[in-house]
Amino acid sequence: MTTDRSALVSRARRIVLKVGSSSLTTAAGGIDPARVRRLVEVLAAARGAGAEIVLVSSGAIAAGLAPLGLAARPRGLAAQQAAASVGQGLLAHRYQEEFARHGIVTGQVLLTVDDVTRRAHYRNAHQTFAKLLELGVVPIVNENDTVATSEIRFGDNDRLAALVAHLVHADLLVLLSDVDGLYDGPPSRPGSRLVPVVRSDDDLAAVTIGSAGASGVGTGGMTTKVDAARIATGAGIDVILTSADQAAAALSGTDVGTLFTATGKRRPTRLLWLAHATSGQGTLTLDAGAVRAVVERRASLLAAGITAVDGGFVAGDAVDLLGPDGTLVARGLVNFDADELPALLGRSTRELKDALGAAYEREVIHRDDLVLL
Repeated sequence: MTTDRSALVSRARRIVLKVGSSSLTTAAGGIDPARVRRLVEVLAAARGAGAEIVLVSSGAIAAGLAPLGLAARPRGLAAQQAAASVGQGLLAHRYQEEFARHGIVTGQVLLTVDDVTRRAHYRNAHQTFAKLLELGVVPIVNENDTVATSEIRFGDNDRLAALVAHLVHADLLVLLSDVDGLYDGPPSRPGSRLVPVVRSDDDLAAVTIGSAGASGVGTGGMTTKVDAARIATGAGIDVILTSADQAAAALSGTDVGTLFTATGKRRPTRLLWLAHATSGQGTLTLDAGAVRAVVERRASLLAAGITAVDGGFVAGDAVDLLGPDGTLVARGLVNFDADELPALLGRSTRELKDALGAAYEREVIHRDDLVLL
């Protein structure tokens, strides 16, 4: 893979750009119109040069703080969801106004994990993005914070951006931060140096990465950005990490920030989401034969190979598959509720059909819904 930035960016026909809360808001938590306008001007210029743009934007919760009279990001889930409900509309409206200045239509896409791991939902999400881009719309993406249940975040919007980049078949992912790239130590420490190119994890061996943002309004840090870069590059997508102030330079092919070069090939998109956007709602412990079947033969998981069930999951949930020694080997979407499975363990599909009916002659997890970890 070439590290020539100009060539890399010029051939990128579809670009996903992620911007964080700290790059969009004031210190008090409200939307900064000047920052939003500058960002949109950069994206409109990229559109004018022939690229399709998908924008993953944080800032909904931060934008809702000031209207609600909140001095800081609340800790409680209900308060975060209330702030997101107020702020998401304000943020979307601001983007709509700014893009309209350039004759560009925007569309809001709010995602949950279910939208991209459950098969029917995933198809709908994929088709929606495809149609928006076909119609010349700039999709503006965020997690549906208002209805998030387990956490307010997918994990973080950096990860969301990496997964969206794969979902829309992007050529390039640009992660904008409040730091101008990846450094080998804290950027404020004398002697810390910018890492211009990361071709593999070997280039990260001497890098000390922090884990928290400094702005107080966002949730991500450099760790989440590097993790997102790993997801994207492992799926065949180049990544540029730089600051919002250098967005125009990055999209013009200038050597700014840190370039993470693609290391892998594209894989089935839904399985990428299953591996990186979900957590197991329970566990299934397998015997040695079932582990070999799943890992080596990439076979479906049958009830006969399961020795134990733990958790309160329902059919369609993601569950983790453990080996006899408790080692995590895979994750998949289960076809039975947790309370149904104990009666099925160790029994063949033929036996289950004879005893319980044809509805039980099916895999516990189909191989198309399994990803190795």
